[in-house]
Amino acid sequence: PVTDGSRELHSLCAQLEFLLQFDLKEKRSFFGQRKDYWDFLCQGLARCRQEHEGIHFVTSLDKLKTPVGRGRAFLRYCLVHRQLAETLQLCLLDPESLCEWYYARSPFLSPKRRAEILGSLYELDCVTFHLAL
Repeated sequence: PVTDGSRELHSLCAQLEFLLQFDLKEKRSFFGQRKDYWDFLCQGLARCRQEHEGIHFVTSLDKLKTPVGRGRAFLRYCLVHRQLAETLQLCLLDPESLCEWYYARSPFLSPKRRAEILGSLYELDCVTFHLAL
């Protein structure tokens, strides 16, 4: 199993975060806080009317104050529960939402690249992750 001490885990999480932040449009909340991929994921799941335990889990953690921190915790939750590919796929279903959140260079806007990314993430479902949540 992959644990918190794994170098590969840190590289994987950094790459996932890079993909989710690459060419992300700058958006602000009502109070001026910059939105991040966490907000994109929450909105994407809400649009699909998907109740996700990971969202509930992460929002219940009082120590997490920033969207980036919440996003990182959510990615870890999804890895542990083997839900990352399926969850991301749900968020990537709506082309209008993608255009609302990402500029044209985002790999998520390319059907071919999106399929490649999701295919790789589905392969992670057979990997066991033992991470501190």
